[in-house]
Amino acid sequence: MLNMLQQYIGRFITLTPDELAALTKAMEVRSYDKKVRLIEPGENEEYLHFINKGLLRKFFYKGGQEVITQLGREGELICSSVSFFTGLPSTYAVETIEHSILLSLHKRELESLYDRYPRIETLGRLLITDLFLQKEMWELDRIRYDTKERFVRFVLENTDLFRRVPQKYLASYLNIKPETFSRLKHHLSKRVAETAASN
Repeated sequence: MLNMLQQYIGRFITLTPDELAALTKAMEVRSYDKKVRLIEPGENEEYLHFINKGLLRKFFYKGGQEVITQLGREGELICSSVSFFTGLPSTYAVETIEHSILLSLHKRELESLYDRYPRIETLGRLLITDLFLQKEMWELDRIRYDTKERFVRFVLENTDLFRRVPQKYLASYLNIKPETFSRLKHHLSKRVAETAASN
């Protein structure tokens, strides 16, 4: 379970065994069935979650419609980040899509680690930067690419998510109308079948 977390941290910084032990000791192993809300809009986010197993989504409501801004899978972080880092009530909900096992770090424990371990504080800064960059790239892709380009890029880069995530969630995440998504998926399936038949 901890190997995946250690690999993730290693992308940003190398912690000493003592630092890594202190971090993992502060984390709670939490298991959730699918379709469980970890946080609702209006609540305060207290936890930063590392996904050890499973799949989650983060979304907000716009005119009664769900707008998904993150699909989190194994080896990634998820939380209502603005609420977690500012203490303000969340505008987001975070919900499991599959049965999920998380390593969750309470904000209070994180602040304590920052006080005791400067390198963990550096790790926190690097993680916040990475989350910011991911959000900006997501926003840029929604503006820069047209509907078909967004669909094709996602399928090519995220074949596992394309199989695992319900179609209505993918359509929301990609900012594509459900009927358009269905049409694009049908065309893709048809092309795959034609390619297979020709071989």
